[in-house]
Amino acid sequence: MISTFAKFCLAPVFLTVLTAASWVLAAVEVTPQKTLKTEGVPVDVAVSQDGNLTFVLTDSGSVLIYDQMGNLTDTVEVGPYVDQIDIGPRGERLFVTSRKNKTVEIMTLDFIHEINTLGSPTKGPPEAPMVIAVFSDFQ
Repeated sequence: MISTFAKFCLAPVFLTVLTAASWVLAAVEVTPQKTLKTEGVPVDVAVSQDGNLTFVLTDSGSVLIYDQMGNLTDTVEVGPYVDQIDIGPRGERLFVTSRKNKTVEIMTLDFIHEINTLGSPTKGPPEAPMVIAVFSDFQ
Protein backbone atom coordinates (compact mmCIF):
# COMPACT_ATOMS: atom_id res chain seq x y z
CA MET A 1 0.00 0.00 0.00
CA ILE A 2 1.14 3.50 -0.71
CA SER A 3 1.17 5.73 2.34
CA THR A 4 -0.80 8.96 2.49
CA PHE A 5 2.47 10.90 2.61
CA ALA A 6 3.69 9.22 -0.62
CA LYS A 7 0.37 9.96 -2.34
CA PHE A 8 0.60 13.57 -1.21
CA CYS A 9 4.18 13.86 -2.61
CA LEU A 10 3.50 12.03 -5.86
CA ALA A 11 0.30 13.90 -6.73
CA PRO A 12 2.10 17.10 -7.87
CA VAL A 13 4.55 15.02 -9.92
CA PHE A 14 1.73 13.25 -11.77
CA LEU A 15 -0.13 16.52 -12.25
CA THR A 16 3.00 18.13 -13.71
CA VAL A 17 3.61 15.21 -16.08
CA LEU A 18 0.00 15.22 -17.31
CA THR A 19 -0.13 18.96 -17.93
CA ALA A 20 3.36 19.18 -19.45
CA ALA A 21 2.78 16.42 -21.98
CA SER A 22 2.05 17.83 -25.40
CA TRP A 23 -0.85 16.45 -27.33
CA VAL A 24 0.04 14.66 -30.54
CA LEU A 25 -2.47 14.59 -33.33
CA ALA A 26 -2.12 11.87 -35.95
CA ALA A 27 -2.75 12.90 -39.51
CA VAL A 28 -2.72 11.25 -42.88
CA GLU A 29 -1.30 13.07 -45.84
CA VAL A 30 -2.96 12.03 -49.09
CA THR A 31 -1.29 12.55 -52.46
CA PRO A 32 -3.26 11.36 -55.51
CA GLN A 33 -0.97 9.52 -57.94
CA LYS A 34 -3.15 8.40 -60.83
CA THR A 35 -6.77 8.45 -61.89
CA LEU A 36 -7.83 5.53 -64.06
CA LYS A 37 -10.66 6.41 -66.43
CA THR A 38 -12.75 3.28 -66.92
CA GLU A 39 -15.26 2.44 -69.63
CA GLY A 40 -17.79 1.15 -67.08
CA VAL A 41 -18.62 1.64 -63.42
CA PRO A 42 -15.80 0.17 -61.27
CA VAL A 43 -16.98 -2.60 -58.93
CA ASP A 44 -13.72 -3.99 -57.53
CA VAL A 45 -9.97 -3.43 -57.83
CA ALA A 46 -7.00 -5.77 -57.37
CA VAL A 47 -3.31 -4.95 -57.67
CA SER A 48 -0.54 -7.42 -58.54
CA GLN A 49 1.88 -8.11 -55.72
CA ASP A 50 4.73 -6.35 -57.53
CA GLY A 51 2.49 -3.33 -58.14
CA ASN A 52 3.02 -3.40 -61.91
CA LEU A 53 -0.57 -4.19 -62.88
CA THR A 54 -3.95 -2.92 -61.68
CA PHE A 55 -7.07 -4.97 -62.43
CA VAL A 56 -10.41 -3.13 -62.40
CA LEU A 57 -13.70 -5.07 -62.50
CA THR A 58 -16.53 -3.10 -64.13
CA ASP A 59 -20.29 -3.54 -63.79
CA SER A 60 -20.46 -4.78 -67.39
CA GLY A 61 -18.43 -7.89 -66.51
CA SER A 62 -15.06 -6.80 -67.88
CA VAL A 63 -11.72 -6.78 -66.11
CA LEU A 64 -9.60 -3.88 -67.33
CA ILE A 65 -5.85 -4.35 -66.91
CA TYR A 66 -3.73 -1.23 -66.47
CA ASP A 67 0.07 -0.92 -66.33
CA GLN A 68 2.07 1.20 -63.86
CA MET A 69 1.68 4.29 -66.02
CA GLY A 70 -2.13 3.97 -66.04
CA ASN A 71 -2.34 2.76 -69.64
CA LEU A 72 -5.05 0.23 -70.48
CA THR A 73 -3.16 -2.85 -71.69
CA ASP A 74 -5.91 -5.45 -72.01
CA THR A 75 -9.54 -6.32 -71.29
CA VAL A 76 -10.80 -9.70 -70.11
CA GLU A 77 -14.52 -10.54 -70.29
CA VAL A 78 -15.60 -12.42 -67.13
CA GLY A 79 -19.40 -12.13 -67.23
CA PRO A 80 -22.08 -9.80 -65.90
CA TYR A 81 -22.66 -11.43 -62.48
CA VAL A 82 -19.13 -11.11 -61.15
CA ASP A 83 -18.90 -9.27 -57.81
CA GLN A 84 -15.26 -9.49 -56.81
CA ILE A 85 -11.78 -10.20 -58.20
CA ASP A 86 -8.44 -11.08 -56.66
CA ILE A 87 -4.95 -11.85 -57.97
CA GLY A 88 -2.84 -14.88 -57.02
CA PRO A 89 0.38 -14.29 -55.06
CA ARG A 90 2.60 -14.54 -58.13
CA GLY A 91 0.22 -12.70 -60.46
CA GLU A 92 -0.46 -15.82 -62.51
CA ARG A 93 -4.10 -16.35 -61.52
CA LEU A 94 -7.25 -14.26 -61.48
CA PHE A 95 -9.94 -15.28 -58.99
CA VAL A 96 -13.44 -14.24 -60.10
CA THR A 97 -16.29 -14.45 -57.57
CA SER A 98 -20.01 -14.43 -58.32
CA ARG A 99 -22.52 -14.32 -55.45
CA LYS A 100 -25.50 -14.83 -57.74
CA ASN A 101 -23.97 -17.92 -59.38
CA LYS A 102 -22.35 -19.04 -56.08
CA THR A 103 -19.05 -19.62 -57.89
CA VAL A 104 -15.37 -18.80 -57.71
CA GLU A 105 -13.71 -19.15 -61.09
CA ILE A 106 -9.93 -19.46 -61.23
CA MET A 107 -8.38 -18.18 -64.45
CA THR A 108 -4.76 -18.59 -65.48
CA LEU A 109 -3.15 -15.39 -66.73
CA ASP A 110 -0.62 -15.84 -69.53
CA PHE A 111 0.77 -12.49 -70.61
CA ILE A 112 1.94 -12.25 -74.21
CA HIS A 113 4.87 -9.97 -74.87
CA GLU A 114 6.16 -8.92 -78.27
CA ILE A 115 9.91 -9.28 -78.69
CA ASN A 116 11.67 -7.13 -81.24
CA THR A 117 13.86 -9.47 -83.29
CA LEU A 118 14.67 -6.96 -86.00
CA GLY A 119 18.28 -7.48 -87.08
CA SER A 120 18.66 -10.76 -85.21
CA PRO A 121 19.85 -13.87 -87.03
CA THR A 122 16.96 -16.16 -87.96
CA LYS A 123 16.35 -19.51 -89.60
CA GLY A 124 13.12 -20.14 -91.46
CA PRO A 125 10.36 -17.79 -92.54
CA PRO A 126 10.43 -14.43 -90.72
CA GLU A 127 6.65 -14.46 -90.13
CA ALA A 128 6.61 -17.92 -88.50
CA PRO A 129 5.04 -17.89 -84.99
CA MET A 130 7.34 -18.44 -82.06
CA VAL A 131 6.61 -19.47 -78.48
CA ILE A 132 9.01 -18.99 -75.57
CA ALA A 133 8.17 -20.93 -72.41
CA VAL A 134 9.53 -19.63 -69.11
CA PHE A 135 9.93 -22.20 -66.36
CA SER A 136 10.34 -20.18 -63.19
CA ASP A 137 9.53 -22.88 -60.64
CA PHE A 138 12.86 -24.76 -60.77
CA GLN A 139 14.61 -25.14 -57.42
